Amino acid sequence: MDYVKLIVAVLICLLAGAVGSIFTAKSVSTWYAGLNKPSFNPPSWVFGPVWTFLYILMGVSLYLVWSKGLGTGGVKAAMVIFGVQLLLNILWSLLFFGLQNPLLALIEIVLLWVMILVNILYFYKISPLSAYLLVPYILWVSFAAVLNFFLFRLN
Repeated sequence: MDYVKLIVAVLICLLAGAVGSIFTAKSVSTWYAGLNKPSFNPPSWVFGPVWTFLYILMGVSLYLVWSKGLGTGGVKAAMVIFGVQLLLNILWSLLFFGLQNPLLALIEIVLLWVMILVNILYFYKISPLSAYLLVPYILWVSFAAVLNFFLFRLN
């Protein structure tokens, strides 16, 4: 096991979360707190631990693919797709919390969901375990998309 690659992969994902949280932190206690929310909206304290756990899983997933070697068939393409979905993950926070635009965020989260699915399919060909580690992520983003839709609709 290459512990340096593992740590780098996890840190890349946690860094993406940290960048996204820059946009989130400014709006959670102000703009977001004032939104009408659906009955199934989790308490705000849930999001930090859930996302941290998901970013760690994403990092381990990335490591499992990266550890196969960049020369291995499909690894480079899979890592590029991973990078695209990670950027889309950050972009959602910018659109929803930074720009305070639930409609644009809703459109973008659908694209994010599709890219996560594509990511899972590419990772599965290289390392099935890496794909399975992304399942909680796509499930949470599915929930987030539904929540985003209701926040848009209610406000």
